[in-house]
Amino acid sequence: QVQLVESGGGSVQVGGSLRLSCEYFGRNFRFHNYAWFRQTPGNQRELLATITSGSSTNYRAAASGRFVIARDNSKKMVFLQMNDLKPEDTAVYYCNSPMSVFQWGQGTQVTVSS
Repeated sequence: QVQLVESGGGSVQVGGSLRLSCEYFGRNFRFHNYAWFRQTPGNQRELLATITSGSSTNYRAAASGRFVIARDNSKKMVFLQMNDLKPEDTAVYYCNSPMSVFQWGQGTQVTVSS
């Protein structure tokens, strides 16, 4: 069974940057596509960015131009570099496959203050 563990969140000021990490515990990491999501209280998880097994990327509007998704197959990790953070980026961030086939991890909290 696959386990996903997110880390790297924290509190930053507007305009700051964070790099989130997602470590994959299990087999066949390299064959899967991955995605980053975020969730705020009372709302559904929002898809932000995806990366395929061939490292092609796609971004939703909220992430386009500011966030970069990447993967390292040798380390079985997925990353989300977040730049120019805004207060509306405050959320719990999760990784999963784009179709959310894995059990959700605990997420990592990102708080952006002005």
